[in-house]
Amino acid sequence: MIDVWACVPVKGFTGAKSRTGSILTPEQREVLAATMLEDVLSALAGASRLAGILVNTIDPVAGALAERYGARVVTEGALDGHTGAVNGMARVLAAERKGALLTVPGDIPLVTSAEIDAVVSSCLAAPSFTIVPAHDELGSNAVLCAPPFSVPLRFGDDSYFPHLMAARAQGIEPTVVRLPGIGLDIDHPADLRAFMAVRPRVPTRTRALLEGFGF
Repeated sequence: MIDVWACVPVKGFTGAKSRTGSILTPEQREVLAATMLEDVLSALAGASRLAGILVNTIDPVAGALAERYGARVVTEGALDGHTGAVNGMARVLAAERKGALLTVPGDIPLVTSAEIDAVVSSCLAAPSFTIVPAHDELGSNAVLCAPPFSVPLRFGDDSYFPHLMAARAQGIEPTVVRLPGIGLDIDHPADLRAFMAVRPRVPTRTRALLEGFGF
């Protein structure tokens, strides 16, 4: 069985989620980013099929939170944006001869441990590539590469179809898995409204926080 490592890139919380600035204060956005990360880390820590968790950050609060959930904190490429941070973790895993990288963002608070295990279970023999699109099929909300550099990654607002093409350019037919929790990332006010419209089976810290904000 391939050993799959979850990899979470985390920018500093200061100035986080600026696109929700029309409805949240800077202080609320910082707390929201940290709370969503905790929901993600909790889901990862509860998954049964992961070999381990990496968090790439130089933010001390994020680093302490990661360690609380048993994650290993690295800083390779942490200042190089989302793509650079993911590639930094891929370099760490490749140097240590780990089998696969599963990268997820820190802003998908509805993710569950069962969803993480479902993505890992979809992993085929290397070289392989699995992707979970955002709900709008624009973003790439989870990507599993076996080995870590099996497909070149480049994240952004419209990365899903480019990632499919990148995998096929490497001779790999991508496995697409659609999961509602992973699929809903929080970037815009509309995402917050969509998040609050969902009644998850397991309560999230993020929902409790937003209810405290008056949502």
